[in-house]
Amino acid sequence: MKEMIGFKKGINFGGWLSQCNYEKKHLDTFITENDFKTAASWGIDHIRVPFDYNILENSDGSFNEEGFAYLTMAVNACKANGLNLILDLHKTAGFSFDYYGESESGFFDSEEYQERFYRLWEEMARRYGSLTPNVAFELLNEVTDECFIDAWNRIVKVCIGRIRKIAPDILILVGSYHNNSADTVQFLDEPFDENVIYNMHCYEPLKFTHQGAYWTDAIIPEERMAFEESITSEEYFEELFSTAIAKAEKYSTGLYCGEYGCIDVVSPEDTLKWYRTINSVFRKHDIGRAAWNYKAMDFGLSDDRLSEVHDKLIELL
Repeated sequence: MKEMIGFKKGINFGGWLSQCNYEKKHLDTFITENDFKTAASWGIDHIRVPFDYNILENSDGSFNEEGFAYLTMAVNACKANGLNLILDLHKTAGFSFDYYGESESGFFDSEEYQERFYRLWEEMARRYGSLTPNVAFELLNEVTDECFIDAWNRIVKVCIGRIRKIAPDILILVGSYHNNSADTVQFLDEPFDENVIYNMHCYEPLKFTHQGAYWTDAIIPEERMAFEESITSEEYFEELFSTAIAKAEKYSTGLYCGEYGCIDVVSPEDTLKWYRTINSVFRKHDIGRAAWNYKAMDFGLSDDRLSEVHDKLIELL
């Protein structure tokens, strides 16, 4: 499997340009240049920055220079601190992974929404496509329903083809349905070219990593589970990732995990155990990854609750 050079060990800056209130005060202060410096001190090699289309686009689809300025700041701050950068489109016109908090719909059936998606990525390519190998593109966060996969495979092919006319070499990450689950990577088409990488997310077992979660009906918020009760082991993750690894090996490409983490309800000790176990499998198979999340968002690794184990934890990322 292809080695994820420059994107082996990362952290998400979630909640900054996505899953937020979009107020200028928030955009200007939630993440600053100093946060890139702090993250770099953790020994990581890259940052994943989720962003929403409405940060970069006005309501009529024209581009917003103030929005692009935040991405450009991230590019420059990463460069200043020896970090690489993944730019992840977390929400596009007509689609969001968040059924509960967003009203976006229709993307997979709408040529108008799809064309808007292609134009946005073409603009991203014009602005940042020459920055390979230090910048990578993640086309869309967490396709949800299985019924979308045929349309998604088609959209991916068209989109990458249009990006390649502008940025022939930039690394592009593509995930599958069920919110980028590992076991659905197998249903993605063959990579467009040698610079396309398969992408997955992992919050398994969900009843352990999301215990207490209030935003999904997959969890009973009152239930609690210790690490040992979750039957989590290296063998568990080996099996979970097996089809994704096989798919990547079949096409001699890489495999990347763009999100993984434990909710702040999990004890610091059990958080360490989970990270130690999953990361041993990531390292064994050369799977690049970015932990969720740098701060806040119910998963913050820099939050005070983890202060006593923080140094041990970041060694495990």
